[in-house]
Amino acid sequence: MHEMKIVEGVFQSPTKPVALVASRFNALVVERLVEGARDALLRHGVSEDNIHVVWVPGALEIGPAARRIVDSCKYGAVIALGCVIRGETAHFEQVVSASTRMLGDLAYTANIPVMNAVLTTEDLDQAQQRSGAKAGNKGFEAAMGALEMADLYRKLDGK
Repeated sequence: MHEMKIVEGVFQSPTKPVALVASRFNALVVERLVEGARDALLRHGVSEDNIHVVWVPGALEIGPAARRIVDSCKYGAVIALGCVIRGETAHFEQVVSASTRMLGDLAYTANIPVMNAVLTTEDLDQAQQRSGAKAGNKGFEAAMGALEMADLYRKLDGK
């Protein structure tokens, strides 16, 4: 019986910079996501000079900025960082749906990894739990995923 060939990525620094696209809305939470992503990237060999933070006003602006970053061909990965907390109106569903769709479409068509770490939570406590408390830091997790996927893409492309 023949062994299957397995292709998988490892946590290796991409050759190009990594873009963190971060929303200023709910900055208290998002700044912790940025720090988590930065920590993961630094721990795995990405130099400080190759971590570029792009600040946008809110979650709806993350997708268009990420699209331009992908189109520039200057980056090895994009990590979207934001936080949408449910409020009293239907606005939450609209923002979550639109930002998720934009990032999902981009991730599907981009030639580099596009990771979505835009938190969607019921309240501030849940957001804080996912940005560095009991539930870990989703920014850190997204950065780890970006490193693994960037390496996997290189391998799949034969580089």
